[in-house]
Amino acid sequence: MRDETEADTMAPTGEIGPDPSLLLVDDDAAFGKRLQRAMEKRGFDVELAESVEEGRAAARRRPPAYALVDLRLADGNGLDVVEALREWRPDCRIVVLTGYGAIATAVAAVKAGAADYLPKPAEAEQIVDALLAPPDGAPPPPENPMSADRVRWEHIQRVYELCDRNVSETARRLGMHRRTLQRILAKRSPR
Repeated sequence: MRDETEADTMAPTGEIGPDPSLLLVDDDAAFGKRLQRAMEKRGFDVELAESVEEGRAAARRRPPAYALVDLRLADGNGLDVVEALREWRPDCRIVVLTGYGAIATAVAAVKAGAADYLPKPAEAEQIVDALLAPPDGAPPPPENPMSADRVRWEHIQRVYELCDRNVSETARRLGMHRRTLQRILAKRSPR
């Protein structure tokens, strides 16, 4: 009889494994509930937390095998939850989600211990692929990625919302003419 190693206890690619526990930390209650249902349908045992404090408490109380953590939470930075997860369960597979994607924040998330970093809105299948990807590999590319026009439109919408829907301020921050921005905002989102 051979000894059981860590590699033997890890799930093969695409399988959840013996411990399906998943901590989901997101302060958007509606998004959190939808994602919780989607992950439960795929076999995860999901615990939902809506703040850094709740996420840290859940990590301490019942360290999960998997975690999805929003980067920006109402009471602080999701990286604090990532650090707590690493402290309480070093082998936890963590994916950071954020609506404010930037290279610097992706690097910070990976340095803090996240296995992957996905921009919102992320599809449930993308998230599952990232959670179950082998540690030395990357998840497969999405089947239907957003078009460049859609990514641009999403970015403009995010900046517009951050500027409290002020067209002049949004145009200034994006470095574009106000009328051009108004035409873009008046159109439907590209596919």
